[in-house]
Amino acid sequence: MKVKAIHQRLAELWIIEQSRPLTTAEALEQQHCLAANAAYVWKAAQYANLSLIASMTNDTEWLHEICMDMERLEMS
Repeated sequence: MKVKAIHQRLAELWIIEQSRPLTTAEALEQQHCLAANAAYVWKAAQYANLSLIASMTNDTEWLHEICMDMERLEMS
C-alpha cells in the first residue's frame, strides 16, 4: 500500500503532539489532513460498495468502470 502524503503528515503531527502541543498552524494543518483523509476513506468505501453491487448483479462493464475509478483514487 502506498502511503499518501496526508497520511504521512497526520502521523508526523500525531507524533509531535505526543511531546508538545501543536502550534496553531500545525493544528490547522491537522484538521485539513483529517478532512482530506475522511473524504478519501468515504470515497473508497463508496467504490467498495458499488463494486460489490456490480459484482452481485454480474454487471462486468460497470465493475470494470468502478475498478478504474478505484485505481484513479489510489493514484491521486
